[in-house]
Amino acid sequence: MKNFIPDQYVQSVYNIQIEELKERGIKGIITDLDNTLVEWDRKDATEELLHWFEKLQEAGFEVVIVSNNNEKRVHTFAAPHGLTFIHSAKKPFSRAFKSACRLMGLQRREVVVLGDQLLTDILGGNRAGFQTILVVPVAETDGLATKFNRAIERRVFRAMKRKGLIEWEKK
Repeated sequence: MKNFIPDQYVQSVYNIQIEELKERGIKGIITDLDNTLVEWDRKDATEELLHWFEKLQEAGFEVVIVSNNNEKRVHTFAAPHGLTFIHSAKKPFSRAFKSACRLMGLQRREVVVLGDQLLTDILGGNRAGFQTILVVPVAETDGLATKFNRAIERRVFRAMKRKGLIEWEKK
């Protein structure tokens, strides 16, 4: 059950304290794409998200998008903005997380994983030895596979709360 518990839980990526990450020695961010950065059916980044990426770059962070989605989807989103990405990641398996870390040239202790799903992002990041941050999904709708994961995720949240493993509420 501990592999499902994120190190931090925030409303959105915009609530992540960049300076706090730096103080903790974080230099790199592995982030999910769909429903973490933008809605799963939005093709491009919002102005607010592009500004957030600029702030990360100015602060010296490396960023890699790691998505289970296909190459076309992830490339269409990432390429126009010069973002590094790994598609078809097969999260929660750890291979893509470790590859992203190598692409950044960083150690695991220097990298945090951001995502909106316990069963893929948080479980995968924790199992691979990274710090993890769970964000509230940016959209209330999901693709078909994610809908199945969300149903399981709700049960995991309830079980963690019952066992006293979490102190925060799912927002």
